[in-house]
Amino acid sequence: MQYKFSQVDVFTAVPYKGNPLAVVHGADALSDAQMAAFANWTNLSETAFLLQPTDGKADYRVRIFTPTDELPFAGHPTLGACHAWLAAGGRPKGAEIVQQCEIGLIRVRRKEGRLAFAAPPATLVEVDAATLARVAASLRVDPAAILVAQHVSQKPAWIAALFASREEVLALQPDFAAMGEMKIGAVGPAQGETDFEVRGFVPGLGEDPVTGSLNAGLARWLIGTGRAPARYTAAQGTALGRAGRIYLEQEGADIWVGGDCVTCITGDVVM
Repeated sequence: MQYKFSQVDVFTAVPYKGNPLAVVHGADALSDAQMAAFANWTNLSETAFLLQPTDGKADYRVRIFTPTDELPFAGHPTLGACHAWLAAGGRPKGAEIVQQCEIGLIRVRRKEGRLAFAAPPATLVEVDAATLARVAASLRVDPAAILVAQHVSQKPAWIAALFASREEVLALQPDFAAMGEMKIGAVGPAQGETDFEVRGFVPGLGEDPVTGSLNAGLARWLIGTGRAPARYTAAQGTALGRAGRIYLEQEGADIWVGGDCVTCITGDVVM
């Protein structure tokens, strides 16, 4: 069967400078095995499959696969899938768009010409000394170079390490083998166009160009501890030659994670 297909660049207004996402439309007839096989074939960090919702409050449902696993939630697939759904003629039931995924219902809104999602709740826990030592070894730095490290997201799990500057973050040369199962995000303050520089390291996949779930957790942590203002912009992907931009904002209890999306490829796939 043929299925409509989009490839979207997320967290950028400039094609091929963000994080690509494959999107398969109308994927309700596909089996788990077919979805997993296609995601493995695309070899992108994530592939999203758009389906009819099973929750009456949702506008659409999405399943998110990496080349090896299914994720209950991820940030850049949330924005990219929503962008693709709207571009294909999707019409939300209300003022906000509601996405259904394994983690539950995610609210998405359009503001200032870009999409943003309300980050799911997360428990912030400072890492213990043993974990900090593992993080430092994985990043090939002295533990003293990490100002503080924190668990900032559980699904997917991210450990964040705060550095004193953007330059220290960009100089990192991680040891992926030493990370084991840990996903590590590095962040440092920047000056100029953006407020922070971010990098995300995933064992088995390498460095992620731009990461919505990591930045959601970082924002909850940095804003909540007074290390960042209630509204700021982060850069990610610089070390990879990308120009990702993530727009973070706290409104009440909500952390909104926003970014531009551009469609780079449309067509049909056969499965």
